[in-house]
Amino acid sequence: MEINILLLILGFILLIKGADILVDGASSTAGNFKVSKMLIGLTIVAFGTSTPELAVSISALASKSTDMVLGNVIGSNILNILLILGIAGIIHPIKIKDNTVKKEIPLCILISSLLVVLFLDIKLGNGLVNEITRGDAFVILLFFLIFVYYLITLAKAKKENKEVETPKFKLGKSLFFVLLGLVGIILGSDLVVDSASNIAAALKISERIISLTVIAFGTSLPELVTTIVSSKKGEQDLLLGNIIGSNIFNICIVLGVPVALFGTITPESFQIIDLIMLIASSVLLYIFSKTKKEITHNESLFMLLLFAIYYTIIFL
Repeated sequence: MEINILLLILGFILLIKGADILVDGASSTAGNFKVSKMLIGLTIVAFGTSTPELAVSISALASKSTDMVLGNVIGSNILNILLILGIAGIIHPIKIKDNTVKKEIPLCILISSLLVVLFLDIKLGNGLVNEITRGDAFVILLFFLIFVYYLITLAKAKKENKEVETPKFKLGKSLFFVLLGLVGIILGSDLVVDSASNIAAALKISERIISLTVIAFGTSLPELVTTIVSSKKGEQDLLLGNIIGSNIFNICIVLGVPVALFGTITPESFQIIDLIMLIASSVLLYIFSKTKKEITHNESLFMLLLFAIYYTIIFL
């Protein structure tokens, strides 16, 4: 137990320092490539910080732990919005641009809804069990191509290029910082997840609760730490791009790719409330964003309260 606690502390240190380096490198990379920070957040930062989820999903499917695969994705996406954006909004109100409200958040809602529809075979398709098939995975990956197409149009948009700031570092140093930050984040999250999982397993907690809490929180630590650092540094485009991009990446790649490779999964212990919260968190983000074009302190508190209620229900 003592060793796991020490590894947990070391993991957090790597996470925090890695996120600090990553944010500086990503912001400077956007300037060097003359693209928006939102684009860098939606791609390099989002995909990089979602690497732990992908590794956990592939490992879980290889060992036939299907509940952990879906729980990892659903839990991480709920955490990203309700907990991580909630904390970031407490630190500083999050301003949201029109493009994010009109395109990026709705795309996130669409892909989240797609996952729910594909999974609810019993209620929506008269199936015998709820499952994500290899065919479902290919549908999810096709929707990911829509997201990729959007990223390409975003990269070409002239109005985004006008927002570019002078880079802090040259391109080579910027990319090195991005890589170094990602390495620190991934190593740190691995240490945290492994040590926390060992503690949870020793306490004989169920796989669903472990996947929705310990694993989901552990693999979301890169997003959490990166978001907090981004908020403190005023990098709100990186912050939002990281969360929205991570949620889309989690569903399309973290779930879609392993299922496409390994075949159908049939999670057994998931409840409707898990799926409702997946959709509700994205819709709530859209509502808050559309009304005032920012997430205020009070709205952040509400998101954190909803997160606390949901996880209380899980444990009870």
